[in-house]
Amino acid sequence: MTKAETIRRLQQLEVRYIKFGVFDIDGVLRGKLISKEKFFSALDSDVGFCNVIFGWDINDQCYDNTKVSGWHTGYPDAFATIDPETFRTIPWQHHTPFFLADFESAPQVNQVCPRSLLKRVRNEANEMGFMPKFSAEFEWFNFAETPQSFHEKGYQNPTPLTPGMFGYSVLRFSQQFEYVDQLFNQLHDFGIPLEGLHTETGDGVYEAAITYDDILIAADRAALFKTAVKEIAASHEIMPSFMAKWNPELPGCSGHIHQSLWDENGSNLFFDEHQPDHISKLMQHFVAGQLHCLPHILPMFAPTTNSYNRYVEGSWSPTSVSWGIENRTTALRVINHKEQSMRVEHRVSGADVNPYLSMAAALASGLYGIKNELELKIPSTIGNQYAVKDSVLLPDSLEKATEAMKNSDVANQLFGYEFVDHFIRTREWEVRQQDHSQPNWEMKRYFEII
Repeated sequence: MTKAETIRRLQQLEVRYIKFGVFDIDGVLRGKLISKEKFFSALDSDVGFCNVIFGWDINDQCYDNTKVSGWHTGYPDAFATIDPETFRTIPWQHHTPFFLADFESAPQVNQVCPRSLLKRVRNEANEMGFMPKFSAEFEWFNFAETPQSFHEKGYQNPTPLTPGMFGYSVLRFSQQFEYVDQLFNQLHDFGIPLEGLHTETGDGVYEAAITYDDILIAADRAALFKTAVKEIAASHEIMPSFMAKWNPELPGCSGHIHQSLWDENGSNLFFDEHQPDHISKLMQHFVAGQLHCLPHILPMFAPTTNSYNRYVEGSWSPTSVSWGIENRTTALRVINHKEQSMRVEHRVSGADVNPYLSMAAALASGLYGIKNELELKIPSTIGNQYAVKDSVLLPDSLEKATEAMKNSDVANQLFGYEFVDHFIRTREWEVRQQDHSQPNWEMKRYFEII
């Protein structure tokens, strides 16, 4: 919508305030309620937001090693630009109007704003003649807890919403009908349409596939999805968690990315009926680029120390730089059923990911392969990739992955020095926050907020 259309629609609503939000480097939604009058003013002159949102971590602890925000800056306002096209209302909050904003026009922080980064990468794809269409699917655990009850337990032993391994269970969904019904319908009314929703294997695990669209719309939906699920669940006294691996005895939670490139005529450029397995040359370059870049930018797909607990053989999570056709043991899964659905599923991302960063990383690395016409030299895996012993393994810790990214020039080529420098500093901080003197420190740090 245009600004004029936005103002006209809001004037018709009997509301005194609107809610808007921005996403920080960890994918946490930070926001405000502002009066309708202030919102109208902000559409013309942006709105101030303390730059500390790029100067503190997931638990609001101020970084001591960043440049763009910190005590040395005095924490001034950065000015956020509200995007009228993100207008939606919140069905479970009396249809309160909601908007997303970013810092594309704020010179102090625009280079480190996740949504602004994705817009830059998308613009590069558009300039190359490509329309990237993406979607996300998330797995998450649900618990019969509230923030208060879990706090009183000392962040230990959360009670699963339902017990036992019930993957694709119609029974378990029926037993939680009101919750499931509200998830599907209220998410749709909030502008996050789902293609599917089902139980996964594990105590109280659900998986949702979000409908694909333009990559920026897809990232907005994916980023809002996690907060929306938590808010809907709260009315049922259910506590969802998107931690990558909350329990070493259970499967982890993924945040897979489905991706394809289209032309302006609506043709899927990944499909070529004359190529083996219908994989176009362009798609081969795209996959080759993603495989090449993956070890250099892994923290953008696995941003927390907990992320790396998920990469375990035989756990449905990839452990190597690999690809295969319809293969769920590889890092990249090519889905080639038909032209309309021809795509690559990036299976490295966990549910704890910031969708703006993971989608920017996926697209930028694919474009890198296209620009450099990289050949797809890694053979397609047939069967069990975990049994292939000569594969290049993914780094097994955030510390190693961050060091690899810091010592590589690939990330700078993809995202620019300023963003990479800031992001690496935040991941180095994240590594330092490990406190193994507390057995449940990861649960306290990540369980609810991530």
